[in-house]
Amino acid sequence: MSKPEITAYLKTHCGWSNGVRAVLKKYDLPYTEKDIIVNPAFRWEMEQKSGQPLSPCVEVNGSMLPDISGEELEQYLLQNQLVGTTDRTTSVPLNAPCSDAQHEAMRRGEPIPFNP
Repeated sequence: MSKPEITAYLKTHCGWSNGVRAVLKKYDLPYTEKDIIVNPAFRWEMEQKSGQPLSPCVEVNGSMLPDISGEELEQYLLQNQLVGTTDRTTSVPLNAPCSDAQHEAMRRGEPIPFNP
């Protein structure tokens, strides 16, 4: 099975973005990450391509999946036979926002670790 071409428009620290990263790692899929927080030009690019401002957005083989969770991305990949089933699991929720504690830590400028 050939690997799909994937570009992920993600936030540096975000529960939903972490879910997308976890799915891509779970299936060992290479991807280009465009952090819309670090580089505002990527946010503009995402909005132009997706037609809306919400993230994460993931482009898979030229098809834009706007405002998608890791859970929804996994369903898309499986339904379109871009990945096969696996016994691998993730250590982060695939469909969850950041917790209030994580948002508070971000406001204080503290790093939020990502554990896929």
